Amino acid sequence: MDTLTATPSISPSTENPMTDLYFDLDTTPLREVNSTLHGDISGEVTIDNPHGAHSVAAGVNAPVKITVNGHVGYYAAGMNQQAEIIINGNAGTGVAENMMSGTVVVKGNASQSAGATAHGGLLVVEGDAAARCGISMKGVDIVVGGNVGHSSAFMAQAGRLVIRGDAGHGLGDSIYETRLYVRGSVASLGADCVAKPMRSEHLEELAGLLKAAGFKDDDLSAYTRYGSARELYHFHADNSSSY
Repeated sequence: MDTLTATPSISPSTENPMTDLYFDLDTTPLREVNSTLHGDISGEVTIDNPHGAHSVAAGVNAPVKITVNGHVGYYAAGMNQQAEIIINGNAGTGVAENMMSGTVVVKGNASQSAGATAHGGLLVVEGDAAARCGISMKGVDIVVGGNVGHSSAFMAQAGRLVIRGDAGHGLGDSIYETRLYVRGSVASLGADCVAKPMRSEHLEELAGLLKAAGFKDDDLSAYTRYGSARELYHFHADNSSSY
């Protein structure tokens, strides 16, 4: 199949969806790239020379594979639905923010708030993730190959976060029902976050997440599970004067 080179004149139609698109951000404006990605597309998409641009491949809602060759800025792959997005570089603040489904893989490191408020799908950061990784996550699965910074999984409501390295201070502060798996050390736990037993179903769940993220040789016994003590978000009549 021939590869199409996108230019400002390209506009996808619903009758003839585009396949195998190529963009060079040195020559094609990002606004035009994202506009095309929001149309009726399929197949594979390659984006070269992002040079740290913000919102690269944000708002995609199509079952396509998008490869971004280079570092990206804020909110790359934000609000993703269905797409498989691979970033061959580092990602700035809020990568995969509010993602609904699909897969986002960062081959390098991610800045703060990776996967913030995301509802579904899988986010993989092969390197380290900075502060607030998974903040207010609402169903997404996040696997970090290295360390995460402070306040990760703050107010995390649902989903799973796997950390193959260490976690900074305040892990899981005010956590709800998200399950956390950490192989390394934790600087400190946040309010209402506690270590929990690792039962057989959790080992099975962890193995599946690691396999899906491309990490399948880890010693599962090295991981500790953390979750909510379920004390913080329940109303107690004896404390009514404090509310």
